[in-house]
Amino acid sequence: MSDAAPDPEPFRYDAVVDPGEKRHVRYEIGETYLGDPIEIPVTIVNGEGGGPNLFLSAGIHGDELNGVKVVQEVADRYSPAEIHGTLVCLHVCNVPAYEAQRRDTPIYDQDMNRSFPGKERANTTERMANRIYRRFVSQCDLGLDFHTSTRNRTTIYHARADLENPGVRRLARAFATNVVLYGAGDEGSLRSTATADGIPTVTVEMGRAHRFQPVLVEKALEGVESVLAEYELTPGDPVHWPGWFQSTAADSTKRWLRADTGGLVEMEWGPYPLVYEGETICTITNHFKTEEHAVEAPFDGLILGSLENPVAAPGHPLCHIVQLDEETRREIEREITGGEFDGYRAHGDAWADD
Repeated sequence: MSDAAPDPEPFRYDAVVDPGEKRHVRYEIGETYLGDPIEIPVTIVNGEGGGPNLFLSAGIHGDELNGVKVVQEVADRYSPAEIHGTLVCLHVCNVPAYEAQRRDTPIYDQDMNRSFPGKERANTTERMANRIYRRFVSQCDLGLDFHTSTRNRTTIYHARADLENPGVRRLARAFATNVVLYGAGDEGSLRSTATADGIPTVTVEMGRAHRFQPVLVEKALEGVESVLAEYELTPGDPVHWPGWFQSTAADSTKRWLRADTGGLVEMEWGPYPLVYEGETICTITNHFKTEEHAVEAPFDGLILGSLENPVAAPGHPLCHIVQLDEETRREIEREITGGEFDGYRAHGDAWADD
């Protein structure tokens, strides 16, 4: 079998992008109530050398902006001369939601990330999802889908992937986050749909909605660089390694801790997201401060996501925590002691916003 690089090929959607060409397009996926076109911004970088097609998608939820910045930077950064294969940059998938700066499509409040692969003759969101999937995603060999936490919450920088799938596992490792959560993904999500169609796809979760967080954007760009190197879209570049790595399996202990009482929430954990069994994560008090309920860590773990809205009712999620094995916990402790650990809240609110 020859190890020669594959020949470059045109990328086809409704038009053709030839090898060596970079094209910015606005592609129509629907219409507004006024009959005006709904167009998504797409950049296609078809390399001068042959290789795999990688899609990067953002803005499936319209208020999740960190990924939009990541895709913009990738689209600007790479030229066809540097790429062996093709980059398909889907800057903003759900344009109506993006314009309204809300999670779901304003038309009937539909979640695009439960609508793939969509249908040609269905509701508005499924029609848009279908156009995106059929014209762009289905032409690719692997993908990265960028998200943030929803409003009033924040999340640690991590990936979500079906780690039982060898192709997905390779992609998740190449992206080089410290934490990867196991899961096949919800039905109708872009990740689960593409993976089921033989297009290994990983979801990247990073920070807060409604803002750009440059620290996280830079980390994600490093992850993209690592993926490009792993799959030889940029031959000769190094693949990154995050230093320590925690992945969960189907039977791993991870849990959303929820409020049992209503009241005002004060987060006590931090500045690092490492917590120990029995440690108080937050307290909930009534308005008279005559009653206080402490929420404790059920095991030694890492806080993956946390409530930011300081009020809660019974059942409200307070934080998402994953159990750590002893080796990983000790490595995190070593990095904290050495000043190397990059955990959210470690540098106060400025870290999260800057």
